[in-house]
Amino acid sequence: MKDLNEILGMANRVQEELQRAQENLDKIEVEGAAGGGLVKVRASAKGRIVGVSIDESLLSPSEKQMLEDLVTAAFNDARKKADEVSSSEMAKMTSGLSLPPGFKLPF
Repeated sequence: MKDLNEILGMANRVQEELQRAQENLDKIEVEGAAGGGLVKVRASAKGRIVGVSIDESLLSPSEKQMLEDLVTAAFNDARKKADEVSSSEMAKMTSGLSLPPGFKLPF
């Protein structure tokens, strides 16, 4: 059995690695799109919205409902892509850790 100090040291290293991974996720950007690219949303892999781009053709009162729907769809697409990148990056980070069987990390 490993000594308590060794286990605590491993836990501290895991915590530091998770912190670094979380910081890196905010630097990775994804782009969600809707309406064939008429509306685009850029987000960090952590889910922070970085920018929104809306094609001018949608900027008329008669297109209000469609614009709202496309913005919602683009946000959801960006969120989905952010979640995928986040899961992938965290899986890469944790693959090198020697965690006990059944141990789950909070993502």
